[in-house]
Order: sequence, then structure tokens, then C-alpha cells
Amino acid sequence: MDEQQKIEHQIELATRAAVLAKDETTVTRFRSFAEELTQKLLRMMRRGKVRARAYELWEQAGRPANRDLDFWLEAERQVEEEREQRKGF
Repeated sequence: MDEQQKIEHQIELATRAAVLAKDETTVTRFRSFAEELTQKLLRMMRRGKVRARAYELWEQAGRPANRDLDFWLEAERQVEEEREQRKGF
């Protein structure tokens, strides 16, 4: 089981536990935990997209040495721009 699957499983368990819990404090804590895990999962997925985009940019530029940060930052900018465009629709 990879890291993403583990987190997805933990989200599922926390969500189920929130439904089964009797007191509101426990329900709130489980829901909060599930939300934190969801945010972590989204960050992981975004990082994967940035990594893939940076690699594409690096290859397109002819695989130059010592420009990792340049490609990473450009990839982050592009991924964020795409995310903002999707939010606008």
C-alpha cells in the first residue's frame, strides 16, 4: 500500500468513526482529522503534478544542468495557474 492509499484509508476510517461517535467533541475531532488528512493528500497530489511538470519542462529545455529550482518554480506557477483557472469555472 503506497502513501496515498494509506492516507485515503485513514480518511475513510476517520469519517466512519465520526459517524459512529456519540459525543460532539469526538465527532468534531474525527472530522477535523479527516479534513487535515484530505489537505495532506491534496498537497501530495499537487507535489506529484509539479514534479511531473518540472521534469517535462527540463526535458523540453534540453536537460540543462543546475537549473532544477528554475524548472520547479515554473512548474509550481503553471500548476497553480491551472488550479486557479479550474476554480473560476
